[in-house]
Amino acid sequence: MTEELRSRQSARVRFFRELARDADFRRENGLYLCDGEKLLQEALRSDAEICHVVWREKRTDEYGAFEKEYLASAELFDYLSPMKNSPGPLFSVRMKPDAAPEKPERVLLLEEIQDPGNVGTILRTADAFDVDAVILLEGCADVYAPKTVRASMGAVFRQTVLRMTREEAVAYCRAHGLPLYGAALSPRAQDLRKLRLDRSAVAIGSEGHGLSAELLSQCDGELIIPMSGAAESLNAGVAAAIVMWEMCRGEA
Repeated sequence: MTEELRSRQSARVRFFRELARDADFRRENGLYLCDGEKLLQEALRSDAEICHVVWREKRTDEYGAFEKEYLASAELFDYLSPMKNSPGPLFSVRMKPDAAPEKPERVLLLEEIQDPGNVGTILRTADAFDVDAVILLEGCADVYAPKTVRASMGAVFRQTVLRMTREEAVAYCRAHGLPLYGAALSPRAQDLRKLRLDRSAVAIGSEGHGLSAELLSQCDGELIIPMSGAAESLNAGVAAAIVMWEMCRGEA
């Protein structure tokens, strides 16, 4: 049965609003909010657990029935949606438990990457290049924020993402015998094309500050992406994509 949402003050409307804007609320409820038909298709293909669906004005039968479905007027839907002028639907997905791979080969660590678009794009690339795990360290954007989820283009439903402290992440790499490299602009950094990265972990930091001195001090080496132009650095998402490509390229 489909329930009609009528008021901004209703408990269910307030619930969806909080899912969209509050990371702690998402974690407490184990749910995150997604928007759009493309993401709904990806969620269904990935066997994600869909818990609520909110339709804009009219329900469609194309995707079958869901356990909890709602209708909202265009005005109320626009109030609910984290996107501007979204055609919908809006839906919640159950978070997957953090499960670290037992035998990782390729691991990416992200530190202080605060832009949700960058984090989502990195997840999408990691999914494409079969990276075993993306580890989010302190200061990264919430993987379940609506902008991150949308930028991931469905990868959030499939890609293994772990949240760890710096110490936990380094210990995880050590426990699995993965050499840890830090991407850095320094005289010590080696051309990544000369390194064997097919079984490794690489840490990427923010564009503004790079990796912390604390993390770099625990890396086994540093790497750099060679550039011939005048640009000082690359966007974090672009840099991560190049690193992941090298991880998949095989032996150097």
